Amino acid sequence: MSSSTPAQWDYIAKLVCIGDSGCGKSSLTIRLCEGRFVTHHDVTIGVEFGSRVVPVGPPHSRAYVPFAQSQAPTLTTAPTSATTTDPVSSISTSASSGTPTASSTNAINDAGGLPDPPRAKPNEPQKHMKLSLWDTAGQETYKSVTRSYFRGASGALLVFDLSRKNTFLHVKDWLDDLRQIADPDIVVVLVGNKADLATYTGNGTGGSDGENQRQVTREEAEEWARRNGVLEYVETSAKSGENVEHAFLRVADRIYHNIQAGRYDLNDRRSGVKGPGAAAAAASAGGGRPLRLDKSAYGKQSGCC
Repeated sequence: MSSSTPAQWDYIAKLVCIGDSGCGKSSLTIRLCEGRFVTHHDVTIGVEFGSRVVPVGPPHSRAYVPFAQSQAPTLTTAPTSATTTDPVSSISTSASSGTPTASSTNAINDAGGLPDPPRAKPNEPQKHMKLSLWDTAGQETYKSVTRSYFRGASGALLVFDLSRKNTFLHVKDWLDDLRQIADPDIVVVLVGNKADLATYTGNGTGGSDGENQRQVTREEAEEWARRNGVLEYVETSAKSGENVEHAFLRVADRIYHNIQAGRYDLNDRRSGVKGPGAAAAAASAGGGRPLRLDKSAYGKQSGCC
């Protein structure tokens, strides 16, 4: 952002993390906001709050393959020693810069007719969005409380535990509740957490003795996401940090594109997104303080996250 702008961000968006208790919602939020993993976390009672400022739009962002096309055959390019493959977009990227290589971008544009990545105008400053993250309790006892926090949310992470099938079976109930209370078009990413338990390693770092504890297949989760109009399915590990930022940034990026399309009234507090005026006011009132995860006033009790 320009140094003359008092705020540290251009937009503020409210995101909620929802799903059954013990799926790691708090661990994901702590990993994003504080960059660390907590082995044992108190059970969330009511709601906990965190925040993170992230870049949105060009020049940081680039085009993603739409989720509906994620099962299309992967396009191949000439192998090089400095390239990796993005698991979401299947675009070859430079390992040093993380940006699409020219050959891979052209191959996708020519073969699939997808739009070019968004490009910044000359001297256009990077836009930033402050994500206000509301980590909600997953226990049935507190649903009447946590549902009230769905109002005004513009994005959501719908989280389940890859090692517990019953948590996946409940995500439809959570999504129905969310869409009844929040905007029906709220941006939702389905998150299969604890990917570290869903991969056999043979060295004791997967499940018990490295055993694969996966109970939900990637194909099953992706099909559910497509069928229920969810933006994307992402597998994460709060323990290792795998794909945690990606999951949140996908929601933020889609919200930003919705802003550019005029889908939000930035002056309406009920929209879940606030514009530059609100951002500047929040910063002048102290909203630009360093990131932290705040406990709610509902108390706490020991147990899993």
